[in-house]
Amino acid sequence: MDISVVIPLLNEAESLPELYNWIAKVMQSNSFSYEIIFIDDGSTDNSWEIIKKLAKEHSEVKGIRFQNNFGKSQALHAGFKAAKGDVVITMDADLQDSPDEIPELFDLIKKENYDLISGWKKKRYDSKIRKNLPSKLFNAAARKTSGVKLHDFNCGLKAYKKDVVKNIDVYGEMHRYIPVLAKNAGFTKIGEKVVQHQARKYGTTKFGIERFFNGFLDLITIWFLSKFGKRPMHLFGLLGSLMFIIGFLFALYLGVDKLLLNPHGRLITQRPQFYLALTAMLIGTQLFLAGFIGEIILRNNRQQERYKIKEVV
Repeated sequence: MDISVVIPLLNEAESLPELYNWIAKVMQSNSFSYEIIFIDDGSTDNSWEIIKKLAKEHSEVKGIRFQNNFGKSQALHAGFKAAKGDVVITMDADLQDSPDEIPELFDLIKKENYDLISGWKKKRYDSKIRKNLPSKLFNAAARKTSGVKLHDFNCGLKAYKKDVVKNIDVYGEMHRYIPVLAKNAGFTKIGEKVVQHQARKYGTTKFGIERFFNGFLDLITIWFLSKFGKRPMHLFGLLGSLMFIIGFLFALYLGVDKLLLNPHGRLITQRPQFYLALTAMLIGTQLFLAGFIGEIILRNNRQQERYKIKEVV
Protein backbone atom coordinates (compact mmCIF):
# COMPACT_ATOMS: atom_id res chain seq x y z
CA MET A 1 0.00 0.00 0.00
CA ASP A 2 1.35 3.43 -0.96
CA ILE A 3 -0.34 5.77 1.49
CA SER A 4 -2.20 5.69 4.80
CA VAL A 5 -4.06 8.91 5.58
CA VAL A 6 -4.59 9.25 9.34
CA ILE A 7 -7.27 11.75 10.37
CA PRO A 8 -8.05 12.41 14.05
CA LEU A 9 -11.33 14.20 14.59
CA LEU A 10 -13.78 15.51 17.15
CA ASN A 11 -17.29 16.58 16.10
CA GLU A 12 -16.55 17.15 12.40
CA ALA A 13 -19.61 15.44 10.91
CA GLU A 14 -20.27 18.19 8.35
CA SER A 15 -16.74 18.02 6.93
CA LEU A 16 -16.27 14.26 6.60
CA PRO A 17 -18.11 13.45 3.33
CA GLU A 18 -16.47 16.37 1.52
CA LEU A 19 -13.06 15.49 2.95
CA TYR A 20 -13.38 11.85 1.86
CA ASN A 21 -14.41 12.80 -1.67
CA TRP A 22 -11.52 15.25 -1.95
CA ILE A 23 -8.94 12.71 -0.75
CA ALA A 24 -10.36 9.95 -2.97
CA LYS A 25 -10.23 12.22 -6.02
CA VAL A 26 -6.55 13.03 -5.39
CA MET A 27 -5.62 9.40 -4.76
CA GLN A 28 -7.41 8.06 -7.82
CA SER A 29 -6.02 10.73 -10.14
CA ASN A 30 -2.49 9.74 -9.04
CA SER A 31 -3.16 5.97 -9.07
CA PHE A 32 -2.15 5.55 -5.42
CA SER A 33 -3.13 2.49 -3.41
CA TYR A 34 -4.35 3.91 -0.13
CA GLU A 35 -6.38 3.72 3.05
CA ILE A 36 -8.08 6.46 5.05
CA ILE A 37 -8.17 5.93 8.82
CA PHE A 38 -10.60 8.15 10.72
CA ILE A 39 -10.08 8.23 14.50
CA ASP A 40 -13.19 9.50 16.26
CA ASP A 41 -11.91 10.98 19.52
CA GLY A 42 -15.18 10.81 21.45
CA SER A 43 -17.41 12.87 19.14
CA THR A 44 -20.88 13.75 20.43
CA ASP A 45 -22.36 14.54 17.01
CA ASN A 46 -23.02 11.95 14.27
CA SER A 47 -19.41 11.78 13.07
CA TRP A 48 -19.19 8.05 13.83
CA GLU A 49 -22.35 7.26 11.88
CA ILE A 50 -20.89 9.02 8.86
CA ILE A 51 -17.58 7.14 9.24
CA LYS A 52 -19.45 3.81 9.42
CA LYS A 53 -21.41 4.73 6.31
CA LEU A 54 -18.23 5.66 4.42
CA ALA A 55 -16.52 2.43 5.55
CA LYS A 56 -19.49 0.38 4.36
CA GLU A 57 -19.50 2.04 0.96
CA HIS A 58 -15.72 2.27 0.42
CA SER A 59 -13.31 -0.52 1.34
CA GLU A 60 -10.38 1.88 1.71
CA VAL A 61 -12.05 3.66 4.64
CA LYS A 62 -11.39 2.45 8.18
CA GLY A 63 -12.61 3.90 11.44
CA ILE A 64 -11.55 3.77 15.07
CA ARG A 65 -13.86 5.12 17.75
CA PHE A 66 -12.66 6.04 21.24
CA GLN A 67 -14.78 5.47 24.32
CA ASN A 68 -14.23 9.09 25.38
CA ASN A 69 -12.24 12.13 24.34
CA PHE A 70 -8.59 11.20 24.96
CA GLY A 71 -6.91 13.91 22.90
CA LYS A 72 -5.21 14.29 19.54
CA SER A 73 -1.98 12.58 20.60
CA GLN A 74 -3.78 9.39 21.58
CA ALA A 75 -5.81 9.51 18.36
CA LEU A 76 -2.63 9.77 16.31
CA HIS A 77 -1.07 6.95 18.34
CA ALA A 78 -3.98 4.66 17.46
CA GLY A 79 -3.88 5.72 13.81
CA PHE A 80 -0.14 5.13 13.54
CA LYS A 81 -0.54 1.69 15.07
CA ALA A 82 -3.17 0.75 12.49
CA ALA A 83 -1.49 2.32 9.43
CA LYS A 84 -0.19 -0.03 6.72
CA GLY A 85 0.98 2.35 4.00
CA ASP A 86 4.62 2.95 3.09
CA VAL A 87 3.98 6.68 3.60
CA VAL A 88 1.71 7.95 6.35
CA ILE A 89 -0.02 11.31 5.87
CA THR A 90 -1.71 13.07 8.78
CA MET A 91 -4.22 15.86 8.36
CA ASP A 92 -7.00 17.53 10.29
CA ALA A 93 -10.64 16.82 9.49
CA ASP A 94 -11.81 20.44 9.34
CA LEU A 95 -10.94 20.98 5.64
CA GLN A 96 -8.26 23.51 6.54
CA ASP A 97 -5.59 21.09 5.25
CA SER A 98 -5.63 20.50 1.49
CA PRO A 99 -5.44 16.88 0.21
CA ASP A 100 -4.02 18.33 -3.03
CA GLU A 101 -0.69 18.51 -1.17
CA ILE A 102 -0.52 14.71 -0.81
CA PRO A 103 1.27 13.84 -4.12
CA GLU A 104 4.14 16.26 -3.45
CA LEU A 105 4.47 15.10 0.15
CA PHE A 106 4.56 11.49 -1.06
CA ASP A 107 7.31 12.27 -3.58
CA LEU A 108 9.42 14.02 -0.95
CA ILE A 109 9.32 10.90 1.22
CA LYS A 110 9.69 8.26 -1.50
CA LYS A 111 11.91 9.96 -4.08
CA GLU A 112 13.99 12.31 -1.92
CA ASN A 113 14.16 9.88 0.99
CA TYR A 114 13.03 12.23 3.75
CA ASP A 115 12.00 10.63 7.04
CA LEU A 116 9.43 13.32 7.78
CA ILE A 117 8.02 16.32 5.98
CA SER A 118 6.16 18.90 8.04
CA GLY A 119 3.69 21.31 6.51
CA TRP A 120 4.22 25.03 6.94
CA LYS A 121 1.10 27.17 6.86
CA LYS A 122 2.95 30.28 5.78
CA LYS A 123 -0.26 32.17 5.13
CA ARG A 124 -2.88 31.45 7.77
CA TYR A 125 -6.57 32.24 8.04
CA ASP A 126 -6.84 31.84 11.81
CA SER A 127 -7.38 34.57 14.37
CA LYS A 128 -4.12 36.47 14.84
CA ILE A 129 -4.65 36.83 18.58
CA ARG A 130 -5.82 33.28 19.33
CA LYS A 131 -3.52 31.33 17.00
CA ASN A 132 -1.07 33.26 14.85
CA LEU A 133 0.92 35.17 17.47
CA PRO A 134 0.99 32.36 20.07
CA SER A 135 2.01 29.88 17.35
CA LYS A 136 4.95 32.06 16.35
CA LEU A 137 6.12 32.17 19.97
CA PHE A 138 5.74 28.40 20.27
CA ASN A 139 7.60 27.66 17.10
CA ALA A 140 10.47 30.00 17.99
CA ALA A 141 10.81 28.39 21.42
CA ALA A 142 10.59 24.88 19.94
CA ARG A 143 13.28 25.63 17.33
CA LYS A 144 15.61 27.06 19.95
CA THR A 145 15.06 24.23 22.42
CA SER A 146 15.00 21.22 20.10
CA GLY A 147 17.39 22.18 17.32
CA VAL A 148 14.78 21.13 14.72
CA LYS A 149 14.52 24.03 12.28
CA LEU A 150 10.84 24.09 11.36
CA HIS A 151 8.56 27.10 11.06
CA ASP A 152 5.32 25.31 12.00
CA PHE A 153 5.65 22.40 14.42
CA ASN A 154 1.91 22.16 15.03
CA CYS A 155 0.72 21.90 11.43
CA GLY A 156 -1.57 18.88 11.18
CA LEU A 157 -0.50 18.12 7.60
CA LYS A 158 2.64 15.97 7.75
CA ALA A 159 4.12 13.02 5.87
CA TYR A 160 6.18 10.21 7.40
CA LYS A 161 8.02 7.12 6.41
CA LYS A 162 6.22 4.10 7.86
CA ASP A 163 9.27 3.31 10.02
CA VAL A 164 8.97 6.69 11.74
CA VAL A 165 5.40 6.30 12.96
CA LYS A 166 6.07 2.74 14.09
CA ASN A 167 9.03 3.81 16.23
CA ILE A 168 7.81 6.93 18.04
CA ASP A 169 5.51 7.04 21.03
CA VAL A 170 3.02 9.92 20.82
CA TYR A 171 1.44 10.42 24.25
CA GLY A 172 0.12 13.18 26.51
CA GLU A 173 -0.12 16.20 24.22
CA MET A 174 3.11 15.58 22.36
CA HIS A 175 1.50 15.67 18.91
CA ARG A 176 2.80 19.24 18.64
CA TYR A 177 6.37 17.98 18.80
CA ILE A 178 6.33 14.82 16.68
CA PRO A 179 9.31 16.09 14.61
CA VAL A 180 11.31 16.36 17.84
CA LEU A 181 10.22 12.86 18.90
CA ALA A 182 11.30 11.58 15.49
CA LYS A 183 14.68 13.29 15.77
CA ASN A 184 15.21 11.80 19.24
CA ALA A 185 14.38 8.36 17.79
CA GLY A 186 17.17 8.73 15.21
CA PHE A 187 15.19 9.98 12.19
CA THR A 188 17.15 13.08 11.32
CA LYS A 189 16.23 13.83 7.70
CA ILE A 190 13.36 16.17 8.47
CA GLY A 191 12.11 18.68 5.93
CA GLU A 192 9.41 21.28 5.50
CA LYS A 193 7.00 22.20 2.74
CA VAL A 194 4.87 25.30 2.41
CA VAL A 195 1.25 24.11 2.26
CA GLN A 196 -2.04 25.78 1.51
CA HIS A 197 -4.11 26.74 4.53
CA GLN A 198 -7.83 27.34 4.22
CA ALA A 199 -10.38 29.03 6.41
CA ARG A 200 -12.58 26.69 8.45
CA LYS A 201 -15.70 25.87 6.45
CA TYR A 202 -17.87 24.21 9.11
CA GLY A 203 -18.15 24.46 12.87
CA THR A 204 -15.67 26.08 15.25
CA THR A 205 -12.20 25.26 16.48
CA LYS A 206 -11.94 22.68 19.26
CA PHE A 207 -8.84 24.24 20.80
CA GLY A 208 -8.90 27.00 23.39
CA ILE A 209 -6.23 29.34 24.69
CA GLU A 210 -5.25 26.78 27.35
CA ARG A 211 -3.53 24.69 24.67
CA PHE A 212 -0.75 27.27 24.48
CA PHE A 213 0.00 27.03 28.19
CA ASN A 214 -0.03 23.24 27.88
CA GLY A 215 2.21 23.53 24.86
CA PHE A 216 4.90 25.39 26.77
CA LEU A 217 4.79 22.80 29.54
CA ASP A 218 5.08 20.04 26.93
CA LEU A 219 8.04 21.85 25.40
CA ILE A 220 9.83 21.78 28.76
CA THR A 221 9.01 18.09 29.07
CA ILE A 222 10.29 17.20 25.63
CA TRP A 223 13.45 19.27 26.16
CA PHE A 224 14.13 17.31 29.34
CA LEU A 225 13.35 13.98 27.65
CA SER A 226 15.59 14.77 24.69
CA LYS A 227 18.47 15.77 26.96
CA PHE A 228 18.08 13.43 29.91
CA GLY A 229 15.22 11.05 29.07
CA LYS A 230 17.60 8.12 28.69
CA ARG A 231 19.92 9.14 31.51
CA PRO A 232 17.99 10.95 34.30
CA MET A 233 20.80 10.16 36.74
CA HIS A 234 23.08 12.49 34.76
CA LEU A 235 20.91 15.46 35.76
CA PHE A 236 19.43 14.55 39.13
CA GLY A 237 22.50 12.64 40.28
CA LEU A 238 24.81 15.52 39.39
CA LEU A 239 22.64 18.19 41.01
CA GLY A 240 22.01 16.00 44.05
CA SER A 241 25.69 15.25 44.52
CA LEU A 242 26.63 18.93 44.23
CA MET A 243 23.95 19.97 46.73
CA PHE A 244 24.98 17.27 49.19
CA ILE A 245 28.68 18.10 48.93
CA ILE A 246 28.05 21.83 49.43
CA GLY A 247 25.86 21.13 52.46
CA PHE A 248 28.32 18.63 53.90
CA LEU A 249 31.30 20.99 53.54
CA PHE A 250 29.30 23.78 55.14
CA ALA A 251 28.35 21.52 58.04
CA LEU A 252 31.97 20.36 58.37
CA TYR A 253 33.13 23.96 58.56
CA LEU A 254 30.59 24.67 61.32
CA GLY A 255 31.76 21.61 63.24
CA VAL A 256 35.44 22.54 62.98
CA ASP A 257 34.66 26.12 63.96
CA LYS A 258 32.78 24.99 67.04
CA LEU A 259 35.28 22.34 68.18
CA LEU A 260 38.58 24.07 67.42
CA LEU A 261 38.21 27.75 66.64
CA ASN A 262 35.37 28.96 68.84
CA PRO A 263 34.50 26.27 71.45
CA HIS A 264 32.74 28.74 73.77
CA GLY A 265 30.58 30.33 71.10
CA ARG A 266 26.97 29.59 70.20
CA LEU A 267 25.77 26.04 69.79
CA ILE A 268 25.76 24.83 66.19
CA THR A 269 21.97 24.42 66.33
CA GLN A 270 21.64 28.10 67.21
CA ARG A 271 23.33 29.17 64.00
CA PRO A 272 21.12 29.61 60.88
CA GLN A 273 23.97 28.34 58.69
CA PHE A 274 23.49 24.88 60.23
CA TYR A 275 19.93 24.65 58.89
CA LEU A 276 21.04 25.85 55.47
CA ALA A 277 23.67 23.11 55.37
CA LEU A 278 21.17 20.50 56.58
CA THR A 279 18.59 21.59 53.99
CA ALA A 280 21.20 21.41 51.20
CA MET A 281 22.15 17.85 52.19
CA LEU A 282 18.49 16.76 52.38
CA ILE A 283 17.66 18.27 48.97
CA GLY A 284 20.79 16.76 47.50
CA THR A 285 19.85 13.32 48.81
CA GLN A 286 16.32 13.64 47.39
CA LEU A 287 17.58 14.71 43.96
CA PHE A 288 20.03 11.82 43.89
CA LEU A 289 17.27 9.37 44.81
CA ALA A 290 14.98 10.90 42.14
CA GLY A 291 17.63 10.18 39.52
CA PHE A 292 18.16 6.67 40.83
CA ILE A 293 14.42 5.91 40.82
CA GLY A 294 14.14 7.41 37.34
CA GLU A 295 16.80 5.01 36.08
CA ILE A 296 14.92 2.05 37.60
CA ILE A 297 11.59 3.15 36.08
CA LEU A 298 13.22 3.72 32.70
CA ARG A 299 14.49 0.15 32.63
CA ASN A 300 11.36 -1.54 33.90
CA ASN A 301 8.36 0.43 32.74
CA ARG A 302 6.98 1.01 29.24
CA GLN A 303 4.57 3.71 28.23
CA GLN A 304 1.05 2.24 28.25
CA GLU A 305 -1.75 3.09 25.83
CA ARG A 306 -4.23 5.25 27.72
CA TYR A 307 -7.05 5.37 25.22
CA LYS A 308 -9.90 2.86 25.11
CA ILE A 309 -11.30 1.85 21.74
CA LYS A 310 -15.06 1.43 21.70
CA GLU A 311 -15.59 0.30 18.11
CA VAL A 312 -13.67 -0.40 14.88
CA VAL A 313 -14.99 -0.56 11.32
